[in-house]
Amino acid sequence: MIRTPAEVLKEFHERGISVAAWSRHNGFNPTLVYRVLRAKGSPNRGQSHRIAVALGLKEGFMEQNLALMNRAKPTTEEPNH
Repeated sequence: MIRTPAEVLKEFHERGISVAAWSRHNGFNPTLVYRVLRAKGSPNRGQSHRIAVALGLKEGFMEQNLALMNRAKPTTEEPNH
């Protein structure tokens, strides 16, 4: 279930958890977590993406599988005969 930043902050408040404490516990920079919670859009890459996924602000994967970047791109050129 995707949550809004307001829902995340409400849950932190109800559990007595600070954003900074959650950030440190999960290995994230607290300043960046605050930025993700205040962002207008959903982050697409890097640490911000992982934070958004961990907070439940978006669906996605926490790990980055850079092996996907090594796949050969299909060519549209016809082979020379």
